[in-house]
Amino acid sequence: MEKQDYFAKEYDYIKDSKKREDLKYLVSNLPDYFFEIPASSTGKYHPAFASTEHGLVKHTKVAVRIAKELLDNPGLNNFKDNEKDIIIMALVLHDGFKCGKIKEKYTRFDHPLLASSFIDEHRDKLSLSDEEIDLIKRVISSHMGIWNRDFNDLEVLPKPKDKYERFVHLCDYLSSKKFMNIQFDGVDIAN
Repeated sequence: MEKQDYFAKEYDYIKDSKKREDLKYLVSNLPDYFFEIPASSTGKYHPAFASTEHGLVKHTKVAVRIAKELLDNPGLNNFKDNEKDIIIMALVLHDGFKCGKIKEKYTRFDHPLLASSFIDEHRDKLSLSDEEIDLIKRVISSHMGIWNRDFNDLEVLPKPKDKYERFVHLCDYLSSKKFMNIQFDGVDIAN
C-alpha cells in the first residue's frame, strides 16, 4: 500500500479539496516507519489495537474518528469548516515523527516539535495560509497536553492554551486510553 492510501477515508472528512491534497502530500512524506510500528514502543500507554503492527496508524485513525464524531455535532463545538479541516489534518500528522526523523528505538519526547517543523519545511508546497500553518503547528506542538516535561523535568512542549489545542489534545488523549476497544478491518476502523 502506498503511504497516502492509508488515510483514504480520513481525507474525505476534509471539505476543502486543496487541504485534502496538501494532507496527501504531507502524508506521502512521513517516515516509512510511521506506517508500520505500534503506537507505543513499550505497549504501556495505548490500547491493544494500537500495540500491533500498524498500531500508530490505527491510533491516529481513532483520534481522527473521535474528532470527526465531535466535529459533526454542532452542540459540542463551534468550529468553522476551515478550522475543522485543519484539526483533521493536524490529527493525521500529530505523531508522524514519533520515533524521530530517522527511526529510533523509543518514542522521541519532542516528536510534536519534529512534526511541527516538518510542516514548516514543506510550507512552500502547501496551499495553506500562514495563519493556517501556524494553527496546525500549534495544535500539533501542544497535543501532549500536561505531559509536556521531559525526563529531566524540563518543560519542552507547550501546554494547550486555546480551544483548538485542547480539542486536538482531547482526541489524542481519548484514542490512547486502554479501555478503547475499537475493531479494525485491516488498518481501517470497522463499521
